[in-house]
Amino acid sequence: MILVIDALNKHLFTNILEDMFQLRARVFGGRLGWEVNVEDGKEIDDFDSLDPAYVVGLNDDGNVVSCVRALQTTGPHMLSDVFSAILDGEPPIRSATVWESTRFCVDTNRLTRGKDRNSVSYATCELMIGSLEFAQRSGITDIVTVIDPVMDRVLKRSDNAPYDYVGKKVGMGKVPALAALLDCSEERINRVREFSGINHDVFIDEEAALSRFGTTVPDPAPENPFAPAAANKDNLPRSQLENYLFEQLDQATNESERQAALRLMDALSNTLSSEQKDAMRLGAGRVLAKGA
Repeated sequence: MILVIDALNKHLFTNILEDMFQLRARVFGGRLGWEVNVEDGKEIDDFDSLDPAYVVGLNDDGNVVSCVRALQTTGPHMLSDVFSAILDGEPPIRSATVWESTRFCVDTNRLTRGKDRNSVSYATCELMIGSLEFAQRSGITDIVTVIDPVMDRVLKRSDNAPYDYVGKKVGMGKVPALAALLDCSEERINRVREFSGINHDVFIDEEAALSRFGTTVPDPAPENPFAPAAANKDNLPRSQLENYLFEQLDQATNESERQAALRLMDALSNTLSSEQKDAMRLGAGRVLAKGA
């Protein structure tokens, strides 16, 4: 099952994030030998502080068996700031509708070989489907992903071959790295589904995930998320703009309306101070957690 964790709900799933960072350490620091920062058994880098979205695959016990990170290309991202040698002199990709997908990995220790539900192949395809469908629902048209040649072959075998590549291969640990481009089209998703035989909805919704695997939140939300107690860090009441944004989120009746409200928050956040932005993210997380 696939769970999406982002800036708005990450405080609810700290246990899953810990497991995910540990998996990344085993794969990228251990198996692949990449020059990554591993501390306390977890692989975390500067880009994890930029509020990316994580598409995480879980087994029935809530263990992380796969994961991938999605980050906007309009700001700092790995291809522009770490793997710039891949670009070979070309300018970095900058587009609101093209996101970078990195740290794609599957737990080969917890999973078996074959195509059954607990296999590497199943988890890989499920993560591909989840990441493509999440991107499509978020208005992302294309994905650029830094991968190794093994992952490139996996994509091709899964009928999910890149439609193009960027720059050239460069050395990275035990294997070279390259950058591939994938569209987030319905046709691509259907091809991966047909190859894998996965026809059901792969996502677990936040409420179900919280019930089964969530972290207890130490700082509960106040009864009224719009009350003065939920003011900004400077203890001033929220502005009319902030109240309007929260009202739009609070009044959303389905996932499509919630996502539209969140996109509006993101688009208008450049008019707010850093303290207001922090308070808005926290308040939005509380509204979502309460089932708004």
